[in-house]
Amino acid sequence: MVLLAAGWWVVRRPAGPPSDRVIPGDDVHVTADVLNGTPIDGLAREVTERLRRAGIDVVNYGSGQDTTLDSTTILIRRGDTTAALRVRRALGLGRVVVRPDPHLLLDVSVLAG
Repeated sequence: MVLLAAGWWVVRRPAGPPSDRVIPGDDVHVTADVLNGTPIDGLAREVTERLRRAGIDVVNYGSGQDTTLDSTTILIRRGDTTAALRVRRALGLGRVVVRPDPHLLLDVSVLAG
């Protein structure tokens, strides 16, 4: 029985360190934060889960200060439009706006509306 359990563990364990694991999605690594811009509870969490399933690294999510957004806005924080377009493709919507912020260590900010 012990040998069977040990054999199962060897077969089931991940191959190599976590950096060797494949993240689904494009080759581009994208870091993002998500802010809920509506009074709808849980919207930022839902958007975060969708982005993470698409292989986007969401480092923070929560409520934004403005709770009157009528549409989702994707803010480019650094780099070109590549990251923002990948986020928009994962969400299926979103207006892309260039708003660089060198103090944020993010590619994009998503204001869910």
